[in-house]
Amino acid sequence: MADDIILSSAVRSNLLSLQNTSYNIDTTQTRLSSGLRVSSPLDDAAAFFAATGLNNRASDLSDLKDNIDQSISAIEAAVNGLEAITELVEQAKGLAISSKATGDTTERSTLSVQFNSLLTQIDALANDASFGGTNLLQAAPDNLAVTFNEDATSNLTVAGIDSTTGTAGINIAVAGNAFLNDSDINVALTAVNTAITSLRTTASTLGSNSSVLQTRLNFTQELANTLTGGAGKLTLADLNEESANLLAL
Repeated sequence: MADDIILSSAVRSNLLSLQNTSYNIDTTQTRLSSGLRVSSPLDDAAAFFAATGLNNRASDLSDLKDNIDQSISAIEAAVNGLEAITELVEQAKGLAISSKATGDTTERSTLSVQFNSLLTQIDALANDASFGGTNLLQAAPDNLAVTFNEDATSNLTVAGIDSTTGTAGINIAVAGNAFLNDSDINVALTAVNTAITSLRTTASTLGSNSSVLQTRLNFTQELANTLTGGAGKLTLADLNEESANLLAL
């Protein structure tokens, strides 16, 4: 049976010192490779769980940010649609004015056909102005619900506005007629002028909502960055300091 090896206190002290040095080298190398000073609860439980909470909230806000961004695009699609619809209504107005300026029945009939065709195109355009399945301009338009925070206590609902030619929309279907006399044309002109005003109001309302969403989008991004930065302060390693420590070991 081999005799037990008896170490002097000095040798034991040196071995412990070597073990500590080896441990410190491993720890420093791990921090340098991962970039983290705290990578598990064993390193610093308070910092680890605080950072996890901050990162989780930042992730939730990033999801909300994506939804806000998509909502802005849906509004932009509607605004683009309104601009195109307004152009068509302006063209219809021009046809009505031209019809009133001529006394030729055949010419008036031709212009009325063109006018009525524009009404059909307006309805088609309103129904096509969708984004991601959301259409704010169609008959029975969608509403756009946008959530700003994690518990949905802060939000905005953008109401869709029927911009088709029917009575629930911009109400110019009534203007469609054969332009047989001046009174018919005057009905059309009154309808298109009212429609133009309505379309401009709708575009202004949607534009205002888009501005609110853009502000919230920027704020949400900045807040998410702040949360991520705060988590980093709790867990990230100072690479310069760790490199210096490694050289000193």
